[in-house]
Amino acid sequence: MTGDRSFLDWPFLDDGNRAIVKTFETWVAGDLPALCGPEEEDAAPAVRRLVTAMGQAGLLRHAAPGGGGANGGLEVRNLCLARETLARASGLADFAFAMQGLGSAPISLYGSDAQQQRFLPAVREGRAIAAFALSEAEAGSDVAAIATQATKTAYGYRLDGGKCWISNAGLADLYVVFARTGEGPGTKGLSAFIVDGDTPGLALSQSLDIIAPHPIGSLSFDNCRVGADRLLGQPGEGFRIAMATLDIFRSTVGAAALGFARRALDEAVQRAATRQLFGRALADLQIIQGKIADMALAVDAAALLIYRAAWTKDCRGGRISREASMAKLFATEQAQLVIDQAVQIFGGLGVVRGVTVERLYREIRALRIYEGASEVQKVIIAGQVLQAAKSGA
Repeated sequence: MTGDRSFLDWPFLDDGNRAIVKTFETWVAGDLPALCGPEEEDAAPAVRRLVTAMGQAGLLRHAAPGGGGANGGLEVRNLCLARETLARASGLADFAFAMQGLGSAPISLYGSDAQQQRFLPAVREGRAIAAFALSEAEAGSDVAAIATQATKTAYGYRLDGGKCWISNAGLADLYVVFARTGEGPGTKGLSAFIVDGDTPGLALSQSLDIIAPHPIGSLSFDNCRVGADRLLGQPGEGFRIAMATLDIFRSTVGAAALGFARRALDEAVQRAATRQLFGRALADLQIIQGKIADMALAVDAAALLIYRAAWTKDCRGGRISREASMAKLFATEQAQLVIDQAVQIFGGLGVVRGVTVERLYREIRALRIYEGASEVQKVIIAGQVLQAAKSGA
């Protein structure tokens, strides 16, 4: 990893966290180039290669630690550092790592001992690809609107309905699926299930072509039968399971955005130092210096919010909805601005497909939407602030 490393000495991080960065940096430098070359139209084979290699290298133990202990064994600082390091090098590598964590976190957090022993080792070792199936066509940020039904039967449950915007759709070996079991209205009537990718009645109904290619699509459930042993936690706990998972992973989305922004800043600084304009380096122009100053400020401010949120979760526990939402909102929005300025500094070259800053420009956009759009994060933050004022906290 090039560029500024001073953040590694911040008090939010300890020697164990710093060792994680070195481990991921070594893997990125040595193994990643052979696994993930130029952008592929079909990213699924690359994702499977990446997951397999990460599992063999032991990297996925940070994404699927095996349950037990606080936060199901998940350490948010390590997840953030891993994602920042991977995203700085490759958006697809970050995606592959992150989805192993997001897809299996509900099992780490709420799975029984039997469920954890059955499913987590394969995810951790890169033998199984995981997916988190929450969103629907009419239920993205509004989880209460989930319509997929889970009907109790003699053998367990029957799932009927559909999911969309599901990363690793059609590729995953196991899905954590959220469906309505009807214990109460809205969010009170949801449950979570572990569903094998080859279960009859589960199908990929549509693959989506997005601006930064990775496997994503829609799933259909038609008389999809799962045993009672595939229920996560208790009936009606689905919303709690989903929110606990996002409480951990929202900060890591900000970390991925930070990785993109750091890479964009590095590229912009290098370009400004070497590009000649009007007989002198671009970096000598005050207007370019102003852009670089703004970019560096945004990067450091985002990092402070991200590692504050991660430290709070790891060291103090409990919910961090306010801190995580602030970290994700600020980091993703500012990364978009940083990358846009990098493209501007590159000039015409910045919009040529395959140039690093052009790739970053496409990769950052989705992060302002998934795991809670920026507008939703503002609602969460305002709600937390107003509630604190009301209670006198």
